[in-house]
Amino acid sequence: MKLLRCGPPGREKPALLDADGVLRDLSALLPDIGPAQLSDTALARLARLRPQHLPVVRGRPRIGCPVAGIGRPG
Repeated sequence: MKLLRCGPPGREKPALLDADGVLRDLSALLPDIGPAQLSDTALARLARLRPQHLPVVRGRPRIGCPVAGIGRPG
């Protein structure tokens, strides 16, 4: 399972790429993928998900930056 964000710039939604290469929508479970969703506890919870029960992302959406809230070095 790989976490990512997909959709138009500035409106990306959280998603995951399952073991079969299918893009699955996480937006009903997570507001976004940012530092808070990458904690050990949050990642353990995501690891328990059954990806096949998540909605499939249709089409060929743009894959955005995988983590929100990360600024550019100044």
